[in-house]
Amino acid sequence: MKRTIQAIQRYGTVLILAGMASAVAGIAVDNGWPVESDQAFAIFLIVGLVLIVTGLAAVFAPGGDRTDEPRAVRAPVQGRWLAMNSPATKVPSHGTRAYGQSHAVDLVFDPEDRPRPEFGAGAGMRPPSDFPAFGQPVLAPVAGRVVGVRDDARDHRSRSRWWAVLYMLVEGMIREIGGARHIVGNHIVIDTGDGCFALVAHLRRDSAEVGIGDVVQAGQRLGQCGNSGNSSEPHVHVQLMDRASLSAARGMPMIFTGVTVGSAPGPVGMPANGEHMVAG
Repeated sequence: MKRTIQAIQRYGTVLILAGMASAVAGIAVDNGWPVESDQAFAIFLIVGLVLIVTGLAAVFAPGGDRTDEPRAVRAPVQGRWLAMNSPATKVPSHGTRAYGQSHAVDLVFDPEDRPRPEFGAGAGMRPPSDFPAFGQPVLAPVAGRVVGVRDDARDHRSRSRWWAVLYMLVEGMIREIGGARHIVGNHIVIDTGDGCFALVAHLRRDSAEVGIGDVVQAGQRLGQCGNSGNSSEPHVHVQLMDRASLSAARGMPMIFTGVTVGSAPGPVGMPANGEHMVAG
């Protein structure tokens, strides 16, 4: 049953996109192109609404969260980073359990000595190099064997205004058709050997420093932060999951070691949305 739910979630946004296309076709028919037909208009519209509702229900359907105790992993970054879409605020952290994202977190580099472009200020689509995160080292959160690498997706411009975010949402639905690799962009997957897999995503093009089969240690440099895949600005997406296949994986909870979260230093932690984390 869980695999069935995950499969439905995998195609949820595809259903939404198909529903939108059906609704648009209905409107076109209603306006006389290629023919005018009230009956066809009603059919297209009803089918479109059914697909959209089914897709929305699939995306937000419960996927059977794992109940593991949070696993302590190394932060995949160094310095001062801002958390977004954090499991410390809500689960599923990214609004969906598809692709094993239920406990994922997005980390945005926000150093005190270099300004980060604010959302809504300046161009809606900035070059990724405008952001301090772009090119920052990305480290292995766990020790294990590399079982997945993608390194050839381009680093696109940011989505820094509301109209650009709307563009990204439509773009994201189209990416869904191509599968998970087009959502996470350049990425690396590490198998810990005990049923846990770590993913770091949205890496910079041509920055991967490891290949499939390599054995890595926690804290080892894997590549650089980029803006590939379904990303609004350069950031590091990290998650744990119970299998290497993103289309079938369930997310696993995690916390970071060796970090200061907010103003409370401690051995472990997970920053909430809008909270800073300093990793050594």
